[in-house]
Amino acid sequence: MIAKLLIAGAASALLAGTAAAADLPRRAAPPPAFVPVPVFTWTGFHIGTHSSYAFSDRQTIRTVGNNNGAGGITNTQLNVAQGRRPGAFRSEQDGFGNIGGGLGYTYQFTPGSGFVVGLDANVTWTDISKSYAYFGPVIPGVNVAPDPSNLRQRLDYLGTVQGRLGYAFDRVLVYGTGGFAYGNVAYAANFLNPAGTLAYAGRFDGMETGYVYGGGIEYAIPTDSFLARFNFIGSLIGAQAITLKAEYLRYDLGSRNVLVNSTGLTAATGSYTSRFTTEGSIVKAGFTYRFGSF
Repeated sequence: MIAKLLIAGAASALLAGTAAAADLPRRAAPPPAFVPVPVFTWTGFHIGTHSSYAFSDRQTIRTVGNNNGAGGITNTQLNVAQGRRPGAFRSEQDGFGNIGGGLGYTYQFTPGSGFVVGLDANVTWTDISKSYAYFGPVIPGVNVAPDPSNLRQRLDYLGTVQGRLGYAFDRVLVYGTGGFAYGNVAYAANFLNPAGTLAYAGRFDGMETGYVYGGGIEYAIPTDSFLARFNFIGSLIGAQAITLKAEYLRYDLGSRNVLVNSTGLTAATGSYTSRFTTEGSIVKAGFTYRFGSF
């Protein structure tokens, strides 16, 4: 009898434990940890490369004579007035530039979208040049054939140090820019007599300085974009982001007077002064590698 009571009590306890266990909440796997998505920022250093197209639209080479014929010296002023030498000659240059590059630093005040400031230094090998031929009129009693003249102008490279102010719409940056410009120029003026002998010559080859201003747009390629897969160089140098950049700049390197003196190869004497101006526009497009953009 006692054994039966013990067995019955054990069964009741087992059933009660099972019922209590059924009332307990089920065990579930913990929720995944929240990992915030990195917010892109334009803050950081950058280096880049670009190609360009440069063109000028306001350049004019102006020549004046320095002598009025007094003392038996050739009347170079009259020669310009008669058109035997070019008084004003429009000098337009254009062409695709070679590769260029630069570096700089930008700072974004608020990650995501916000104002951006920065400083950039760039050099573009423009290598644009033009040679112009001019033939003066035949003036009865003065000459029997046109007097040839040759004018040449070249811009080897354009360097800039620019400040930048813009606004970022997440991965799109729109900005204005301006600052200091410099470049190596070459100017030459050669005036020949009707027989083709060089009568006057002048030249300058050296650096000129001035200013530049313009604007641009830059787009940061997302890391999951198929374009980012081609970022071999960026991976090698440890860049956190790669951007596509397009920029327009207006440059002005000022003007320079070049003395075009008599060569002594002919009977011509005296001199002229040719004033050259270097200004124009340049459009650049390229890649920029950014460090610390996340």
